[in-house]
This record gives sequence, C-alpha cells and structure tokens, in this order.
Amino acid sequence: MKSGRVLLIGRPNVGKSTFLNNLIGQKVSITSPKPQTTRFPIKALFQDERGQIIFIDTPGLMRKTEDHLSENINKKTLQAVQEEVDVVIYMVDHTRKRDFEEARVLGIIRQINKPKILVINKIDITEKTYKPQYEFLKDEIPLFFEISALKKLHIKPLIDKIFEILPESHSDNEYQITNSASYPLLNIDAKTFVSELIREKIFLMMGEEIPYTTTVIVEEISERKNGIMYIKAKILTTNDRYKRMIIGKAGRKIKEIGSYARKEIALATNKKIYLDLIVETNPHWQEIYI
Repeated sequence: MKSGRVLLIGRPNVGKSTFLNNLIGQKVSITSPKPQTTRFPIKALFQDERGQIIFIDTPGLMRKTEDHLSENINKKTLQAVQEEVDVVIYMVDHTRKRDFEEARVLGIIRQINKPKILVINKIDITEKTYKPQYEFLKDEIPLFFEISALKKLHIKPLIDKIFEILPESHSDNEYQITNSASYPLLNIDAKTFVSELIREKIFLMMGEEIPYTTTVIVEEISERKNGIMYIKAKILTTNDRYKRMIIGKAGRKIKEIGSYARKEIALATNKKIYLDLIVETNPHWQEIYI
C-alpha cells in the first residue's frame, strides 16, 4: 500500500480545481472563469486498492497583489508549498502565453526538492496553443503528461505514475476516515463548504460584472424538526453598485443564485435545503474575514 501527499501548483485558472473535482468524483473545490476562485489550499483524499493520496489544491499564484485579498491568497499558497509533500504536480495551460506570472511559479517549483510531474492541461482545446513556449519544461521535468481535466482525458496514467512514486504507507501517515460526512475533504468544515458553493454560483452567474472581492459568510446551519436543513448566509461585496447587481431587478438575480446554490447543496448533502440569503455592502470585509 502506498500513501503520500501531492501538491498541485500553477497559475490561476490552469485547471487544478477541475482536475481534483473530476478525479475525486465530486465537488471538493469550486471553479469559475475568474482568477483566484480558490482562496485557500484544499486538501482532499483519493484512495483505491493501491493506497491513499492526499491532494493539496493551492490557489493560483498571481503576479500582482494590489489588494489585501490577493496578497493573503498568495501568502496561503506559499505556506502550502512549505508543507511536507511527496510529489509536486506543476500544471500549465498551453492555451495561454508564458509570462512573468508563470516564471514566478516555476521559480518556486525549482526550490522544492521533491519529485515533480509536469502536467499540460486543456489538450481538448486545439485551435489555440502556445505549446512551443513550454517545451523546455520537459527537459527540466522529464516526467510529463498531457491531459484534459475537463474531459477526464489521460488522467489514469498520471495517477498510476503518482502511486509508483509515492512511498510505502506507514500507520502514522495514513488518513483514517472517522467521519464519512467529511470525506473526501480533509480541511473544510460544513460552513466553509457551503459558503464556497454559494460563492461559485455568484461568480458563474454574474460573470465579469462582479469583482472577485465578493465573499459569502454562512452564519447558521441547523436541521429543523421537519428534516429540512436551514442555512442562513450573507453575501458581502465592497460596493453598493455590486450589491444592487447581485440582488437584481425585483430581487430576481439573488433568487436565481439562491435557487442554483440550494440545488447543489441539496445534491451534496442529500437533504432538503432552505437557503436564506442576504446581501450586504462592507468595503472592509477583507480585513475582517481573511
């Protein structure tokens, strides 16, 4: 039996969260087209007859940190890099040009003295590619795979190689599942998981209209006598203009967001959900909640 930790690192939006969700078989990390959708490292457990892999999905490293939120996200990613890991997966998106941001990630990876695997993602996209800009990485990191996290292409050979590299398990580094409700997430409580699902729906449904400096705080999760799970959450944004947009004309947009979020939470928890959403403006929420 094998057991170990695998660090996922790369620029924002290279597909790390999509890869992990599709590998695990359920949502463990939220996704959207916005940079910095993932705000803190997500630890999730994958296991089969060969052993256990703890994947650590890190937020994408941004080149600029012009606000408190992005500065804090970068700090959490760098902290995750310092953790003891057995394998590093460096994921790149061949549909985007190499730039300073990519060079920064590579600089960090070069400092980690662990086995590394280069993963070139989004090979299902063929009409736009900058693959020649990444060819030199194959000389530096001889272990490389080309995958589509979205289409689940060529994932199995990658996992086979990870298990090949991982050390034999010992009783002190195996993760014992004591609470099936938490599996496969290892470092997120129920309130955080629900807030992440709601935040994902905001980003997906609002698109570029809403800045990434919007968050969700779950204040209460309780089960009522009728078996319905009651969830009270507030959406915090930094400007009254964004608040009005999230609420929408006659409250239509917030109802739509709530409806989609409620359905996904119900699917994830296998319970009927009553979702109570409010929207507030707080230009300083990043200083309080991050």
